[in-house]
Amino acid sequence: MSKETPVLSAVDIWKSYGNGATFLSIIRGACIEVTAGEVVSIAGPSGSGKSTFLHVCGVLDPPDKGIVSVGGMDVWSVSESRRAKIRNSELGFIFQFHHLLDEFTLLENVAMPSMLAGNSRKSALDSAAVLLNEVGLSDRGQHFPSESSGGERQRAAVARALILSPSIVLADEPTGNLDSANSTIVEDLIFELAESRNQAFVIATHSVELARRAHRCLTLDEGILSS
Repeated sequence: MSKETPVLSAVDIWKSYGNGATFLSIIRGACIEVTAGEVVSIAGPSGSGKSTFLHVCGVLDPPDKGIVSVGGMDVWSVSESRRAKIRNSELGFIFQFHHLLDEFTLLENVAMPSMLAGNSRKSALDSAAVLLNEVGLSDRGQHFPSESSGGERQRAAVARALILSPSIVLADEPTGNLDSANSTIVEDLIFELAESRNQAFVIATHSVELARRAHRCLTLDEGILSS
């Protein structure tokens, strides 16, 4: 794998919530570097801070202390408008629940971030069709989420995360709401995309199988991230 500038770097990340008697330290000095094409898993018990760490790395929630760099840029040192552009263009997100919009087809759902970014409807739909083919849903584009299985909806969510060609995809329990068969399909898809697209993924997961398949498996426990 490439050893150039990491697509994501987080150094000495601290994050807490509350104050006084309710003060809770969630992340304590966590560090991570991810390069193109690398799949990194973050395992840990429920409540260990995996989602919080992804939110900080994904420019959704600021750290109390530390530096998060995307493509070499310190994202918390720039303006909010610049951060928003980085979040929209360089970062893709997959969640445990697909969050597809029920009133739109799978094709339209995948195309939505591209249209919101200002691309024409035709261009966005064309790109979405290519991605649906990559995730094995070329014949399901005109179906609505309610007409699709859980695995199909989650594969569409993966395609949506890739529509703007982000440098890194952050996935929070991407198989946590799926049965064993569909979990395997989504897991296989992630690794195929990492290889074919040189796409980086950071995955927070309870799945021992998925965590072990990653190129690197990290553990987050009591706020400490370790290999």
